[in-house]
Amino acid sequence: MATTRETASKHKDIARIDQESKRSHGWYVRVRYFGKNHSKFFSDKKNGGRNSALLAAIAWRDSTRKKIGKPQTDKHIVTKSTSNTGVVGVRHDEKLNCFFVSWVDREGKPGKTSVSINRHGRLGAFKKACEVRERKEAERLDIA
Repeated sequence: MATTRETASKHKDIARIDQESKRSHGWYVRVRYFGKNHSKFFSDKKNGGRNSALLAAIAWRDSTRKKIGKPQTDKHIVTKSTSNTGVVGVRHDEKLNCFFVSWVDREGKPGKTSVSINRHGRLGAFKKACEVRERKEAERLDIA
C-alpha cells in the first residue's frame, strides 16, 4: 500500500492514501483516545475531489474529537497508565510513603514532585497528586 504523509505536520491524525493497484485515493483519519480508535476513509471520488475530501476529513476529525472529549491540540496526549495507581503520571512509592507526580512542560522538559502521605493522609495525598498532574497537563496543552 502506498501512502504519503505530505500533510502530517499540517493535519494531525490525517494521512493521504494513494493506492494505484486498487484505484484507491483519499484521506484516512484515525483519532485515538483512551485506547479506542475512531477511523474513516474519505475517497477523493466520493467527495468531489482531493481538496473536498480533505475538508470532509478535517471536519469529521474535529467533530469526532469533540464527541469523544479529546482536547483539540497537536500535542501528544497520554491516556493509558502504566503506573501502580492507574493514573497517568502518578506513582505510589511505599518505601518513601509518598506519591510521585511527573509531567512534561510546554517546552518538552520533564518535571516532578512528590506528595507526602504522612502529611496529607493516603487519600488526601493521592487527591493532591492527581490535582497537580491534572493542572500541569492542562498548562502543557494550553487548556488551563
